[in-house]
Amino acid sequence: MVVKAGFLELTAEVLVGKDNPLLQLNELIEWERFRKYLKGLYRNEIHGEGGQPYDVIQMFKALLLQQWHSLSDTDLEKSLRTRLDFMLFTRFGLEGIVPDATTFCRFRNKLMSDGRFKKLLNEVNQQLGKRGLAILKANAAIVDATIIESAARPNRVIDLAHDREESELEEEPLQISESADSDARWFKEGKRCYFGYKAFVSTESEHGFIQQLEVTPANQYEGHFLEKTITGLEIQAVLADKGYATEANREWLRKQGYLDGIMRKATRGQALNEVEKAVNKLISKVRFKVEQCFGTLKRRFQFQRASYFGLRKVEGQMCLKAMCFNLLKASRLLMATG
Repeated sequence: MVVKAGFLELTAEVLVGKDNPLLQLNELIEWERFRKYLKGLYRNEIHGEGGQPYDVIQMFKALLLQQWHSLSDTDLEKSLRTRLDFMLFTRFGLEGIVPDATTFCRFRNKLMSDGRFKKLLNEVNQQLGKRGLAILKANAAIVDATIIESAARPNRVIDLAHDREESELEEEPLQISESADSDARWFKEGKRCYFGYKAFVSTESEHGFIQQLEVTPANQYEGHFLEKTITGLEIQAVLADKGYATEANREWLRKQGYLDGIMRKATRGQALNEVEKAVNKLISKVRFKVEQCFGTLKRRFQFQRASYFGLRKVEGQMCLKAMCFNLLKASRLLMATG
């Protein structure tokens, strides 16, 4: 049996080719380092009861493949049975053993309920940092937010939150009823309304890697989440758009010793002067990297809309997409530099 598995693996590697992106990712990351964040998910790990669970590293890698290719649980199971690169990446299927769709769903839900995905994203970034990619220790963090539409829509809505109108957001909380996704909220940006969540992201300023993230219902005012998005990073400056231009945020940046790179905002009766306009242009020349990040997440990784209901599950999916984004960017950069 061992000889047969070894022969199948060798044949698969020849057919797939050494330049396959998944095989390169296997070399890029020390996957065993994730095991400490994946322990204790199964009852028999704690009490010694039940059958032997699937290996948590293999399961985690399968979830990454699922989000990388935007697959359903059923399609993930089918792909692990038919795609040689999937088999080599996870080692599922090389010996004829592939978990079913329900097993993947339960494993993902366990991880999401425990809120472990931020730790897994941090581990990815720590390892990439050792490869010379300064993600958590960067010159600057670029902060912004994007909308993730819910997998469901409500049947009835009573109120709408408006883009960046802090006073309106605080006067009366949004009322929603009869929705399958009870954590999602409505948000109005310009003339368009969205139902779902808001993802706050910090990216490093050189290449645009995702450093940290926070997911909230869509009606949350973005100016309140600057501190939470960048706390713990080793940076010198923070760049952000006008939505973060509050006195509280600027004062917090001063106290932390960060260079204030929040774009200047005109007020009623007081337009921006030439110096402030020039500062905004300089910030915009760097801040576009976070917009590129959102574009890649939504186009390449098909994350315009969440696949699951509930705040914790959407944040877990966002973390998985962020890991895929960083791994894709890292593999391309490291290949280009030899």
